Amino acid sequence: MRYVSTRGHAEPQSFLQILLGGLASDGGLYVPERYPAISRDELASWRGLSYAELAFALLSRFAPDIPPPDLKNLVARTYTPTVFCHTRPGENAGDITPVRALEPGLYILALSNGPTLAFKDMAMQLLGQLFEYTLARTGQTLNILGATSGDTGSAAEYAMRGKRGIRVFMLSPHGAMTPFQRAQMYSLNEPNIHNLAVRGSFDACQDIVKAVSNDLAFKARYHIGAVNSINWGRIAAQVVYYFKAYLAVVEEIGQEVSFSVPSGNFGNVCAGHIARMMGLPIRRLIVATNENDVLDEFFKTGRYAPRAQTVPTSSPSMDISKASNFERMIFDAVDRDAARIRELWARVDRGEGITLAASEFARVKGFGFVSGRSTHANRIATIRKVFERYGQMIDPHTADGVKVGLEYREAGVPLICLETALPAKFEDTIREALGRAPERPADLADLESRPQRVEVVEADVEVVKQYIAAHV
Repeated sequence: MRYVSTRGHAEPQSFLQILLGGLASDGGLYVPERYPAISRDELASWRGLSYAELAFALLSRFAPDIPPPDLKNLVARTYTPTVFCHTRPGENAGDITPVRALEPGLYILALSNGPTLAFKDMAMQLLGQLFEYTLARTGQTLNILGATSGDTGSAAEYAMRGKRGIRVFMLSPHGAMTPFQRAQMYSLNEPNIHNLAVRGSFDACQDIVKAVSNDLAFKARYHIGAVNSINWGRIAAQVVYYFKAYLAVVEEIGQEVSFSVPSGNFGNVCAGHIARMMGLPIRRLIVATNENDVLDEFFKTGRYAPRAQTVPTSSPSMDISKASNFERMIFDAVDRDAARIRELWARVDRGEGITLAASEFARVKGFGFVSGRSTHANRIATIRKVFERYGQMIDPHTADGVKVGLEYREAGVPLICLETALPAKFEDTIREALGRAPERPADLADLESRPQRVEVVEADVEVVKQYIAAHV
């Protein structure tokens, strides 16, 4: 298995060679030369596997350069009830990603039982193990630079805290996250964790990360790596839970299911696209956006036009107007034509919109993508509806997914809505919807009262570079 850049000018490399770096040297994103194919018989044989066993079966296809005993040990250490300890009443702690039925044919895929109560833990906990493993083999150190709109930052920091040879520099939009999200990140008193609150939007944070990564001399000198979903390891790990959910709900292998995915940076649903390309019987991938509806506009029209301004909403982790993983799916949509990607993204990088050719957009539709948009009023109504009808409390991002998913629900096709976080992270919105505070795990009861450590900086690439240089 070799990995190529979506922009075609970087040398093909192995999984371990691309694991630490994030962006390719030509500014593109790494993807496999071809997606491994999973047969129906093979899929059927996986039905009884534990989450760790399934992760090994799938990830061994993506990372053949990791010796199988080592990879098996890494996933076994990651996907345990001790790590994914925030199960709710009625859930089996050993399931890791329990599937909860709201009613026949309608499900919630619980992805938020990890240490930071968000789906990002599913990949990030494994990435922490993989990074430490790789660095120990090579004797290298790594300075991770990331950007977060709410959940990636805490997931990365909890995964990397105390890891040998690793420092984390995490950018977040100053004042834009919930108090719970800020406290999760800023209260970590670990010497290898550095939080930078940027005076700007998440998109500004993400632009800084990409600019630093594209400065190849700086990247090499300071050993800069990435944990955002531009990192292929994140996407590969997220593919696993699509297979796990499918096996949990279908009665007969080969039956199609649909997934509704709250989407901002396109990493979560991109993993679903890859699962489908590998042969998982997915009928629809339902892309649910909030008021920052760039992706909804694209899937309805074929035009992708990142906005100059991102609107703050009550589903803040989706407050993104430039979806950094989108390029991976478009690479498939243009039949893996790297020259076409370079042409399109030259315009995107200049802040211009792009429109796919009719044949390219038809290929996108053939991948099963549909989309919809949710507003604050929709989120409140959906949280209330799910609680009153099914007795289950969902967070505002999951509410976006449920609301849009129901618009595309089809008789006879199981609909699986991906949960992205626990309600405890969004207390104000839950209070507005239900008139009560969400329950939170006992180990996080006093989170906001803990001392916090953060540096506020301007949205300036050079300022961030200087901070990194001074703290390595």
